[in-house]
Amino acid sequence: MALNDLYNNFRAEFPETTRLTDLEHIQEWGSVDPEMAFSWFESLARFINREMSKGVSVKPYIPVFEFLRRGFMLGNDDEKKCIDVSFVENLFWGVDKEKRGSYWRAFPDVLKGLYVSFHGREPA
Repeated sequence: MALNDLYNNFRAEFPETTRLTDLEHIQEWGSVDPEMAFSWFESLARFINREMSKGVSVKPYIPVFEFLRRGFMLGNDDEKKCIDVSFVENLFWGVDKEKRGSYWRAFPDVLKGLYVSFHGREPA
């Protein structure tokens, strides 16, 4: 799966999350463009961080995490780098400890490993 495939498949599988992430992305970048997939997945992390901060249940995001886990396990180097650098490294940023716990527990182990490798510790 090419990076544009990861991006397009995500958009097809998660239309509501995509719509809300697009709004987040447009605030930062002005438009949505598949050529900016790296930035878009960073916007996805920011959107989910805001959901965490509002106390939204992790349930709707468990399939998102699984999609990204699968994408990381089966993806090419560009996809793996995008998931790691754009999404995982930015997730949990600025979220209070008590609000991120359920999200961390639901986060797939392989993605937890990427997070800890970059940050040197768990967020929760």
